[in-house]
Parts: sequence; structure tokens; C-alpha cells
Amino acid sequence: MSTSMFVQHMLNGLTLGSLYALIAIGYTMVYGILRLINFAHGEIFMLAAYFVFWGTTLFHLPWAIALICAIALTSFVGIGVDRVAYKPLRDAPRISALISAIGVSFFLQNFAIVVFGAIPREVYRPEWLENIIIWGEVRILPLTIVVPIMSILLMLALLYIVYRTKAGLGMRAISKDIETSRLMGVKVNRVIALTFGIGSALAAASGIMWSLRYPQIQPIMGVIPGFKAFIAAVIGGIGSIQGAVIGGTMLGFMEIMIVAFFPDLAGYRDAFAFVLLILILLIKPTGLMGEKLEDKI
Repeated sequence: MSTSMFVQHMLNGLTLGSLYALIAIGYTMVYGILRLINFAHGEIFMLAAYFVFWGTTLFHLPWAIALICAIALTSFVGIGVDRVAYKPLRDAPRISALISAIGVSFFLQNFAIVVFGAIPREVYRPEWLENIIIWGEVRILPLTIVVPIMSILLMLALLYIVYRTKAGLGMRAISKDIETSRLMGVKVNRVIALTFGIGSALAAASGIMWSLRYPQIQPIMGVIPGFKAFIAAVIGGIGSIQGAVIGGTMLGFMEIMIVAFFPDLAGYRDAFAFVLLILILLIKPTGLMGEKLEDKI
């Protein structure tokens, strides 16, 4: 393999890994606070892509306005999912909330099929994203640069919120002990709603960038990226934001390198991700940066 091809694959791996990392952060934020795996997160990711699609095609909004509206609307959907499906189960056994999450996931998939239709739709990409940058023998799509930069900026903003703001202090307090936090005056439901809103906004950003990189959307488009992001969160240590970033990046590079170095195995790259998940659970169940869990889900 030539050096230029290797660089090309590295850039593709970085882009894919950044997308996985953004979705994985949403998983890890909710899990870190509620010890809940929000299986509806992949469908939130899907809805954002549809919101942009309909914003630009049905309402003829400028692409940037459609993007902002889609992220805001997706955040409200995430908060609504918490209010309807998870909040009533705060004091119930965790398995009840987990089953509720699976139910919400199937509901949103079928809702999208009924409302948006099952036919895949082609996504409009702004013209500036179509201009290929030539660097020696390396051909770089603008998205290959935009996606990692946007991902890094969003992750830095999230880390600032979590570690430098009062709301972030509330999130960290709830992640340690929700009942004690409530007794200390933390508005638990408000902080949890904010967590769902931020996590959904990150999933929305990732879903929109995903639909631009692979410009076709369909109601089940969030299933595989959602599972991959969950694997990334587990690899990095679910509950850890930094771990989600590391896990997502590792998974992205692994997938691209399997395709690059072992093209005959490219069809099994999803299987390799699940094999990696099993190995991590067997060797280091807490993930690379996760804390030891006291309770099982």
C-alpha cells in the first residue's frame, strides 16, 4: 500500500471514528447518570437526518437554518422521550427502563416508516461540501476535515459544560448518588432532561454529518451506527466521556483498516466490531477508562 493510500485510509478512519464518538457520548451521558442504556439513541440520530431533509425539501429552508432547527427539534424529542418513557420509571427496577428504551426504539422506527415512508431518500449536500481537495495523490472531501473538527469542538463544549458549569456539577452529583443529590437540593428531573437534550443534540449533529457523508437516509439508518456507538462506549468505558471518544475513534480506525488491508473480509467488518465487544467484556468489562460497576443491568 502506498503512503498516500495509507493517509487516505487514516483520514477516513478519523472521520468515521469521530461520528461514532459523538453518538457514543450520548449513550455514555445517559448511562453515567441513570445507569440506563438508551437504545432509542440510534433513532434520535435518524430523526435529525430526516428533520434536515424535510426542512430543506418541504419547507425550502436554507441548509444552515434547517440544520439548527433540526438539532433543536431533536433535542426536544430526546427530552420528550425521557418525560414519556423514562421519568415514570425512575423508581422502578432498571430492567423496566431498559425494556421501555427498547420499546421506544421500535416505536420511533415504525413512526418514521409511517410518517416519512420506507423508501430511502437522497440527501441534499451544500455545494461547498462537494469540492474535492487534492493533496498530492490524496483526495479529501471537505467533510473529511469538517467532521473531526466539529466533533472536537462539540466534545470540548460538552466537557466545559460538565466540568465548569453548575448544570454539569449537578450531572456529576447525580451520577454518584441520585437520592442524596435530590436531598441536597439538586433539581434532578431538570438536570436529567438537560442531559437528554444535550445527548440528543450530539446525536443529531452526528446524524446530520452521517447523512452528508453517506447521502441517503432511511428509517432504520440509526440501528447499525447506534449499535456501533454502543460498542464504542463499552470499549472506552461506558459512563466516561473521554472513554467514548477513545472507543469511537478506535472502532472507526479498525473498520477502515480492515477494509483497507483485508478487502476480502470487508463484508464482515460489522462482525469484527461485535467480536471486539465480546473480547472487551471478557478481558476488561469496565472498558479502557470505565469505573468498576457495583450493579448489573
